[in-house]
Amino acid sequence: MLYKTLIRSHLEYANSLWNTYLKQDISAVEKVQMRATKLVAALRHKPYAERLKHLNLPTLKYRRLRGDMIETYKILSGKYDSAVVPTIPIIFDSVTRGNSLKISSRRCNYNLRKYSFCFRITNVWNSFPYTATSDNSF
Repeated sequence: MLYKTLIRSHLEYANSLWNTYLKQDISAVEKVQMRATKLVAALRHKPYAERLKHLNLPTLKYRRLRGDMIETYKILSGKYDSAVVPTIPIIFDSVTRGNSLKISSRRCNYNLRKYSFCFRITNVWNSFPYTATSDNSF
């Protein structure tokens, strides 16, 4: 409980704006959670995956991805003011199965743009089999 309240909130602050994409940065952030789960005396000598399962904690990579999908849903469903949200190009004439709000994929040449919010959510959002009906459906 203490970890969720004090530490994880700092690790996930503004994760939709600043999201690590280098493996070394991801592992550095994940090491904080690894070390915090070792502080539970009964779980100290168990592997990291077992500690997470026992404490009912997801990995930070999964939480960042889930946060991105929730933000995408809020943007596409109009829960935010349209003047301040990023423009996400939606494909309206698509006749494909699955999600009815498919996002148009664009090309980019630089990593700075490639790992920005609008580009990193495209493939994950388009792979959803259905359109979400609420924030909690993620």
